[in-house]
This record gives sequence, C-alpha cells and structure tokens, in this order.
Amino acid sequence: MKFQLEFKILTDNIKIPAVGLGTWRVGGDIEADTTHDTEYIHAIKMAIELGITHIDTAEMYSCGHAEELVGEAIRAFDRKKLFITSKVSPEHLKYNDLIKSAEGSLKRLQTNYIDLYLIHLPNPDIAIQETMQAMDYLVARKLIRYIGVSNFSVEQLQEAQKYTRNKIVANQIEYSLLARNKGKVTNDMESRIIPYCQENDILVIAWRPLAKGELSKPGFKVLDELAGKYLKTQSQIALNWLISKKGIVVVTKASKIEHLKENLGAIGWKLSQEDIERLNKGFT
Repeated sequence: MKFQLEFKILTDNIKIPAVGLGTWRVGGDIEADTTHDTEYIHAIKMAIELGITHIDTAEMYSCGHAEELVGEAIRAFDRKKLFITSKVSPEHLKYNDLIKSAEGSLKRLQTNYIDLYLIHLPNPDIAIQETMQAMDYLVARKLIRYIGVSNFSVEQLQEAQKYTRNKIVANQIEYSLLARNKGKVTNDMESRIIPYCQENDILVIAWRPLAKGELSKPGFKVLDELAGKYLKTQSQIALNWLISKKGIVVVTKASKIEHLKENLGAIGWKLSQEDIERLNKGFT
C-alpha cells in the first residue's frame, strides 16, 4: 500500500514531501547501539514503500550510525526517487572540517550526493563566512544539491546568506502545537522566523512535531474534540495543523508500521480555518 503524498516546493520546482521520516535516536542516542539495527532498517524500508521519500538524518545521530542504517536501507531503492537530508555538527563548521564531515556522511549513507545538507546548529565561535564557503565548495563538487540551516534565527539566516553563492533553501526548527508556548524563542519563531522564511521562500522543516509523543495521546481538550470531529487521531490533527501552513513540512520518527501509517494519515484532508484557530487559541 502506497500513500498519495502531499508535497511542498523546495526550490527550482523541486518538491519535498509534507511528511518525512526523522532518524534521531535510530541506532542509538549519542553513541551507537546496534541492538535493533534490523528493526530500524526494516522501518526505513517500510516508510519508503509507503511513499515517504524524504529521510532526515545527521552525523550527530548515534555518532553516525543512523546514517549507516539509512544507507543500508536505501540500497534497495532508486536513489533518484529519494530525498536525503543530513546535517553537519556545530563543532565541524571550519572549512576543512565541514568538507570532511560531508565526505564521512556520504560514505556512511553509501551515496555520491546528499540532497539537502544543513548546518545542525549555529556556532558563534566559527566564522559563518568560512562555513558557507565550504558549503559552496560541496555544491560546486555536486556532493550536495542544496544547502540549509537548522535552529537559526532571522539574523543568523541573513548573515549566512551574505556569504554563499547558493540560496539557503531550508531552516529546520523545533515547531509543534506545544512548542508554541515555550517563551521568547517560540514567540520569535511565530512572529519573526516563520514569516521571514515564508516571505523569502525558505522551507521550514519542523522537527519534534509531536512534542516527544505528548501530542499523540488524549489529554488536550481541543485536540481530543477535533480528533472526534474529524475521526482522526490526536497525532494526525497535530501534524495536519503544521502542514496546513505555507512552506512548512515535518519530519517524524516512527519505527513501527502502524505509526508510519498513522503519520501518513495526516495528509489528504484539511482542517477548517475555524478549527485551525481553535488550535491556535488552545495552545498559547
């Protein structure tokens, strides 16, 4: 069974699925754990077979082992039909270090290019100019197709863009119904970061869209009521709220087939504007 996915424009008419697969804590946490490798590889394969073609990973995840598992899983598929995102760690943002990190990720992923390469976190101790020059080198060598950032403020985005010949096409940030009430950072996110990205055609990739599973279970009145109204799960309501927004896609971790299918059940329908406002007011 393959789901009919929704897509958002990345750049140059390149489309990215509205729901992607995240791999944080796949193959371990900070350190690698090979105990459940077979299970994780199977889950990634199942996700692709269901239609999830965007796989998000990072060199930081399980000390590179998540990339190895992704690489093993995607061997069975047509690489051109997949969209692979990876990230360079903040301690590797010097020119030579970044290039070495990208080469390491390519080796672990068993691919000759990464579709989208992100700066995982800003590092004020390393000049962004040096970092972006390394990103440009990778694009010129066709080792990566597009460049992006993660957890960047508007000012950091603007500064990074000044030093690259290539457009920054994505900013990956923590965003969910629950993340909206985390104080000043989140207020900046909705009042400044997301509007800036939308106005400048920078895709927002929401990580932790279900707030570590808190939005996947009963307990929030408005979420429970809308789940009943639409005959959907709480997760599907929370994800649909996100992907209903202009220029926003999500990456969610799922290691079981039922969870993969549940996440994909967030697409193919739309919350009414009235119910979107109810969620906005219910999670402030």
